[in-house]
Amino acid sequence: QVHVVESGGGSVQAGGSLRLSCTASGYEDSRFCMGWFRQAPGMEREGVARIYTPTKLTRYAASVQGRFSILQGKADNTFYLQMNSLRSEDTAMYYCATADYCGSGSARNFNAWGQGTQVTVSS
Repeated sequence: QVHVVESGGGSVQAGGSLRLSCTASGYEDSRFCMGWFRQAPGMEREGVARIYTPTKLTRYAASVQGRFSILQGKADNTFYLQMNSLRSEDTAMYYCATADYCGSGSARNFNAWGQGTQVTVSS
């Protein structure tokens, strides 16, 4: 059974940085798609970034391109979402999730989810 655990997040002023960590367990060969999503109050969940571990191919939402990046952790199944130049509009609950394949990156493709971590950016 796949299990996803995320950590990090917190509060920061605009322009600051935060790093989220996500570890996926239960994959025999560490081949999966890991995605980060966020959801602000009253808003729909949106994809932020994703990586396909066999190729290390990454995709970013236009709203975070150039500011967020996915970093490899020491373990094959651990990745970080490095968030720089944070803006107030980045404030949301952030979720890490995994799937066998990234596909379109839609949240519907992902079947194992972390518990979520709050990111608050004050202006």
